[in-house]
Amino acid sequence: MDPNATALVSGEGVRLSLQPAGVGSRTIAALIDAVVQAAAYLVLILIDIAVAGSGDSAALSAVAIIEIVLVLAGYPIVMEWTTRGRTVGKLCLGLRVVRDDGGPIGFRQALVRGLAGLVLEKPGLLFPLTTIAGLVTISVSAREKRLGDMMAGTVVLNERSAPQALATPPAWVPPALQPWVLSLDLHRFDDRLALSTRQFISRAYGMSPAAQMALGEDLRRRVLAVTSPPPPPGAPTPTLLVSVLAERRRRAMAAAAPAWTAPPSYPQSPGPATPPPSPPPPPWPPQPAPPHNPPDSPFARPQ
Repeated sequence: MDPNATALVSGEGVRLSLQPAGVGSRTIAALIDAVVQAAAYLVLILIDIAVAGSGDSAALSAVAIIEIVLVLAGYPIVMEWTTRGRTVGKLCLGLRVVRDDGGPIGFRQALVRGLAGLVLEKPGLLFPLTTIAGLVTISVSAREKRLGDMMAGTVVLNERSAPQALATPPAWVPPALQPWVLSLDLHRFDDRLALSTRQFISRAYGMSPAAQMALGEDLRRRVLAVTSPPPPPGAPTPTLLVSVLAERRRRAMAAAAPAWTAPPSYPQSPGPATPPPSPPPPPWPPQPAPPHNPPDSPFARPQ
């Protein structure tokens, strides 16, 4: 692993070696996004002028203020939410925003990052002081986080200089449970429950049988309470928990993969081993076995 890389553990128990994006690449990406935002704002202003003409200048000024707020905050929020952590600038530089656990961000993380950037950093209420504070925070943070990253629980990764997040194949799921996990509704299976399940699976070998049973059944109950449909009858608790985590991870990989790549699938279980060749059939009719008399036996047949 690169000594400068950040070691993260996903909610499914996968250790990831990820290179955080530095100040330089993030600054260039922000400048590209600023050009895109300026162009979008200019287009909106031209539309306003064409529509309003020489109308009420106060109303036009109010609309312009609303539009600049929407461009500054709405652009990063919508882009990062819909592209799972990318804007035009980040796409050009090979950067992506992910959660602290390595998973793709959702609307909540994108919203917190966008609002924090507008109020505190880009440009911030006390520009340029707030912008400088954001750059200093990135420089001194162990994972090169700005204030918005700290508030949202995210980190920006450089995908061109490190392994892809969630790039390893999904865990094996028994064939009997694959149809069930593929039909699972996991929208209520949140990060906290996934992390609790992963921690239990990784530590269960060191627990007493009574603790394994109690904690495993409690987690099974909590997982089944937020997922549907119910599992096949008789599914063992350890296999069920591992299968649910594997499916959650497979869906995260599919969401983060480029559109032109095939979605990840489960490895097939190894087929049965080739049976050994059968022995040759006995001769027919059966031949009498030769008598067996040791040479020194008192019952040996005289020659």
